[in-house]
Amino acid sequence: MAEEEKASGPLAWLKTAKDKFRAFAYGTEPQRAERPRVGLALAGGFARGIAHIGVIRVLREAGIPIDCVAGTSVGALIGAAFCGGASLEEMEKIGSVTTFADFGRWTPSWLGLATNQRMEKFLARFTPAKTFEELQTPLAIATTDIIDGVSVYYSHGEIVPALRASCAYPGLFVPIQYENRTLVDGFLTAPVPIEGVLLMGADLVIAVYLESGNLEQPRTFTDILSRSFNIIQRHSDLAWRTQADIIIEPDVKQFVWDDFTKTPDMVAAGEIAALHALPQIRAALRGEKRDSTPGSDLTPASLK
Repeated sequence: MAEEEKASGPLAWLKTAKDKFRAFAYGTEPQRAERPRVGLALAGGFARGIAHIGVIRVLREAGIPIDCVAGTSVGALIGAAFCGGASLEEMEKIGSVTTFADFGRWTPSWLGLATNQRMEKFLARFTPAKTFEELQTPLAIATTDIIDGVSVYYSHGEIVPALRASCAYPGLFVPIQYENRTLVDGFLTAPVPIEGVLLMGADLVIAVYLESGNLEQPRTFTDILSRSFNIIQRHSDLAWRTQADIIIEPDVKQFVWDDFTKTPDMVAAGEIAALHALPQIRAALRGEKRDSTPGSDLTPASLK
């Protein structure tokens, strides 16, 4: 009873007035008892995924909370590194000297041209965490069951098998056999893994999409393969867009799939796009815009 009187007593209006003045003068708001749980969904895009680092840097510097992360392909790698406690500076440094040989090895077979078994050692350069449970921030990794044609999300157990599967680009990397499933790159069914953060309880979804450009003339088999899938995705990306609250799209179309030497430029592209999105994000955190309920049309998927 005493606590209720204190909260609603004659001086209660003064505290409210001070809070409002502080918000007006400094552009901040009094801390809310509850705020939306923020989920960050990171798309795939090979080397272009380095732009995710720039996005995360701006969000952190702006004080935007990141309560959970879901990643597809390189988005899963960046997500695992970030959630595992890696510094963004170290991630950028490693990214700038990365080559295909760091995570892939050419071993042509009927199922693919290479294996990504080296991904385990590559991840260890960012974080010592080996299981999802060891991560500092909850993470879900999107994969595709190539037999059933559905998304399968992993958020428990070993990180590496799920990460390798999420990065197993069809035709380039051999599929991963894991838990009685044949798994390939998550981008086939979850180009931007919105469902992953929704399944982890996100109320506000920030999606980062990396659109690739078309080369004037393909150089290699992988260029042909990549362009083919990009064309398919360009015509079928409406579903995830309706589930996201905020969409950040760094301008990385000019970078090719293995352009790791352009790391500073790609990080900068991520920073610029995130800075443009900050007013919208802050408004969403204040509850000023909520046009629809993301996930109301959530398609069947399993969170392992």
